[in-house]
Amino acid sequence: MLLLMGSMFSIISHAQQSTSYNPQKVEAIKNDVLQSVSGKEKAVQEMVDMVFSFGELGFQEIETSKYLTDILEKNGFTIERGISGIPTAWMAKWGNGSPVIALGSDIDCIPKASQKPGVAYKDPIVESAPGHGEGHNSGQAVIIFAAIAAKEAMIKNKIPGTLLIWPGVAEELLASKAWYVRDGYFKNVDACIFTHVSGNFSSNYGDNGGDGMVSVKFSFDGDAAHAAGAPWRGKSALDAVELMDVGWNFKREHLKPTQRSHYVITDGGDQPNVVPSKASVWYYFREREYKDIKSMYESAINIAKGAAMMTDTKMKYQILGTAWPGHFNKPLAIVMHQNIEKVGLPTWTEADKQLAAAVQKLVDAPKIDEEGNPVDGLASKIDTLKGSVPFSWGGGSDDIADISWNVPTIVLSYPANILGTKGHHWGDAIAMATPIAHKGTLAGAKATALTLVDLFTNPKLLRDSKDYFVNVQTKDTKYIPFISASDPPAIYLNKEIMNQFREKMKPFYYDPSKYKNYLEQLGISYPTLEKK
Repeated sequence: MLLLMGSMFSIISHAQQSTSYNPQKVEAIKNDVLQSVSGKEKAVQEMVDMVFSFGELGFQEIETSKYLTDILEKNGFTIERGISGIPTAWMAKWGNGSPVIALGSDIDCIPKASQKPGVAYKDPIVESAPGHGEGHNSGQAVIIFAAIAAKEAMIKNKIPGTLLIWPGVAEELLASKAWYVRDGYFKNVDACIFTHVSGNFSSNYGDNGGDGMVSVKFSFDGDAAHAAGAPWRGKSALDAVELMDVGWNFKREHLKPTQRSHYVITDGGDQPNVVPSKASVWYYFREREYKDIKSMYESAINIAKGAAMMTDTKMKYQILGTAWPGHFNKPLAIVMHQNIEKVGLPTWTEADKQLAAAVQKLVDAPKIDEEGNPVDGLASKIDTLKGSVPFSWGGGSDDIADISWNVPTIVLSYPANILGTKGHHWGDAIAMATPIAHKGTLAGAKATALTLVDLFTNPKLLRDSKDYFVNVQTKDTKYIPFISASDPPAIYLNKEIMNQFREKMKPFYYDPSKYKNYLEQLGISYPTLEKK
């Protein structure tokens, strides 16, 4: 019935709510929503395990996107596929009118991170194949089942509003969210909840201390020749790449200590006896502020031009990914934190704790984290609510930041992985299709569903979040995208790798019609702590 409401009725109903907000009624709705999410525990486990088994790299999340959108369509969502020219990207919509709340989470995995879940030593499912060595297999279950529970409550209580669900495609390349923003997919969104796997339960606000970034590929075009017979007739593109790398490494001395820059040579020629006519190098330039990222980017272009001049080659470059430094919404984070406390941490079993201790030993986890908290087993105390960091040396990047500078946004970190792991490593995949991930993801779905109820029933929360966004976050800092209207998404990335491994991985896709969980399908005794 809600789907048939006219937009005017939705706007009027929402306006009426602003004068008739009833905390007791909202609390009753929240209790119903919690029960609804609890009843979806099996569905959460299946989705976490299924996406884990697909193990698809960025831009190649074909099976993952088909699986998720099929489930959303069965639950009444309409799907717009291929958004921003990305075949595996989509936007799912349900409802009508205001407010419009977006929910996002990443879906891609890590190269060479294939790993059997629940096994506390290196044991790949398919040798050298990709795997979920970050835990992105869990986030869509958080938002999808939270949204379905919220949808049920909205229908039952005649609450107007629109739910949008979207995937973070190629997050490990930081290569989709700025394109979504550029192409207008968040233009009329009132707030965004993003979720990301973690070892604890939190949602903070302000500047989180992360870096912004530009990912750029520099390609040089020279002229081949016999490397022994007539090297003087060649123009080496590889020489240009190496000269650029030398130039950039000298440049580092004159950059702020907060910078992070790293590169890989993606094409260094074919064989030693042929002067390489083509060569490419792929850089990530990271810093804490937009102006410093832009300065690094411009310096790199100049260094690449100089390398081309020295080798008499031609140079071109392409942005492959980008992310702003993150800043997240205070009123939304406060409400999410209240809901996190209402849900609480999962109850961990002895088996869960044994696996966590074994993994921490395996990856040589630190005894304390960067904030001085002990790293010992699984989270036993919810993180406190934190605001902007006073200072940061920088670190990782996430392109959810581009959305956060356009729409009031928060990130929910939910406790579905083990504390103290390395990140981007096969060890980070060990817990991600086990009861640790299943319980942590369910807890995240509950906190998200409760926050959706707050957003759809309390107009003051949205007004406060907008006020913070306009008068605090963006008062002195305005979003300037790194990409232009003509920069295409780099959808060719990872295609060759997935073509190499997909058929080898298919026999290991999870089959929930035959097995209660992925551990059972793989014949793994939980937990397996030592090799037999």
